[in-house]
Amino acid sequence: MNELLFLLHICVVMGFGMIALKMGKTTLTGWVALQAVLANLFVIKQICFFNFHITASDVFAIGSIFGLNLLREYFGKAAALKALWTCFFMMAFFVMMSQIHLLYVPSPYDTAHPAFMAILSPSLRLLFASIAVFFIVQQIDLRMFAYLKEKFRSVPLTIRNAVSLASTQFLDTFLFSVLGLWGLVASLSDIILVSFIVKLAVIALMTPLTLFSKRFVGTYDRA
Repeated sequence: MNELLFLLHICVVMGFGMIALKMGKTTLTGWVALQAVLANLFVIKQICFFNFHITASDVFAIGSIFGLNLLREYFGKAAALKALWTCFFMMAFFVMMSQIHLLYVPSPYDTAHPAFMAILSPSLRLLFASIAVFFIVQQIDLRMFAYLKEKFRSVPLTIRNAVSLASTQFLDTFLFSVLGLWGLVASLSDIILVSFIVKLAVIALMTPLTLFSKRFVGTYDRA
């Protein structure tokens, strides 16, 4: 069941990405930032996937970078950099608000506070690790994508996108696992391996959509 849901998850995220691209630069930027927040929130949940234990947020991490590459391709480097800083701002805001939310003393009649504690309390280390890794990886991804576009103009966007994503996502997986999960999981090497394989699968499924991305570019705010 999880395997089918995972495939549906990818389709839904990519579908909304195409709609965001059609709606223009502002919507696509907001879509990327929202995914950055969702990835940090949903990383806490672990799922069983082909008998491996992974997190439920890998699709959002890939979708966020995919959106940044679309911004870079169709709206220019400045738009992608602005979206990157928007993601960083939104993630930092989410970290601060989640911790302030936990400081409120709940009413004796409240039933939701334990759930918030369970979800948000253990996530502070993960959130800060994710923010640091996200910022580093996105900077590398933007520069790598720009380099590939400049040096290999004859190579299709789909290939450049896949190479850029695969390279940066290995770095993302390794850094986040070490900074965020060290000492919290039984086998860090298994987490890195399985998570990276899942991300490669997501990239492989997502890449063909870039063949049709030009059909969804909104012309009213295209650079």
